[in-house]
Amino acid sequence: MKYAEEYRDPEIARRLIAGIRQESRKRVRLMEVCGTHTMTIFRSGIRSVLPETIYLLSGPGCPVCVTDQSEIDAFIEIARTGGVTTATFGDLIRVPGTGSSLERERAAGADVRVVYSALDALAMARKHPDRRVVFLGVGFETTAPTIAAAVSAARDGGLSNFSVFSSHKRVMPALASLMEMDIRIDGFLLPGHVSLVIGAEAYRPLFDRHRCPMVIAGFEPGDVLAAIHRLVRQIESGRPDLENAYPRAVTAGGNRKAQALMASVFTPADAVWRGMGRIPESGLALRDGFEAFDARRIFGITLKDAPAPAGCLCGEVITGRSTPPECRLFRKACTPAHPVGPCMVSSEGTCAAYYRYHPETGDTGKDRS
Repeated sequence: MKYAEEYRDPEIARRLIAGIRQESRKRVRLMEVCGTHTMTIFRSGIRSVLPETIYLLSGPGCPVCVTDQSEIDAFIEIARTGGVTTATFGDLIRVPGTGSSLERERAAGADVRVVYSALDALAMARKHPDRRVVFLGVGFETTAPTIAAAVSAARDGGLSNFSVFSSHKRVMPALASLMEMDIRIDGFLLPGHVSLVIGAEAYRPLFDRHRCPMVIAGFEPGDVLAAIHRLVRQIESGRPDLENAYPRAVTAGGNRKAQALMASVFTPADAVWRGMGRIPESGLALRDGFEAFDARRIFGITLKDAPAPAGCLCGEVITGRSTPPECRLFRKACTPAHPVGPCMVSSEGTCAAYYRYHPETGDTGKDRS
């Protein structure tokens, strides 16, 4: 377990916590952008050991959670099409759309299958040439290269019954949009997985513009605590910086092969984010030349405005404007068994993390500063 056990060492954690407590004086709001960070923070009890000066916000780092209601409805429309096999990651299947879900459509007879990668869907298309297999491409720059590889393989192999509905999102435009919103963010814990692909220096233009402290973090408790410690030092010293606290995985330039593969198949496009609206060039669309594998074009799908479920605060939660306990549906109408919004469905969702790990004390978790 090299590069994992070392970052779970209780003694190292104690030293980091002591350093944070000793140095933190200003009241700050730090946002973890990645859903995996959110789960690590809750599962490890990191919030409970931080001083009262530090408040952690959960940001738009859960790919299923940021998928807009209009996109969920489009996925359901695809699933209802005759002769189509809809392939999807597991978390997406239970997200409620306006009037149904992929899970309900499957129960009603639609051919909806859970896969672990786009390559699984590609293999399915090869095995069943009589079926049109549509893979629902949801995720950030972390998963986009593997989906690009599947599209390239389908084109090179002359596979005509495979397509992708691209709902990918790009992290950088979303962070830039957050900085323009009326949300106080004093520092960012940047996502390790995305950073592995795009590289640490991809954040440089955003940092240079806003001078907001930023630290790329890994996913073990020691990683997160070390990143928080670095952010505290930057803030207390008045010297904001862009730091890479995950050098065992993230380089300055990122994974050039993955970037090239992604760019060969996808091009930046405007995208709609739950809770954030339309953000220019924050999505990925299939390039010209890949029309035969673009499910949006093949099935003539256009996104239709769709309001979020009544009373659901997922959009506010993923932008740090609300906490799950502030939602009147949380733990009542909305539970993991009967989710109303995607933040309760996804394994990286903030509502799911609060439900599983946050005690029912009546405390909303709202920042009082």
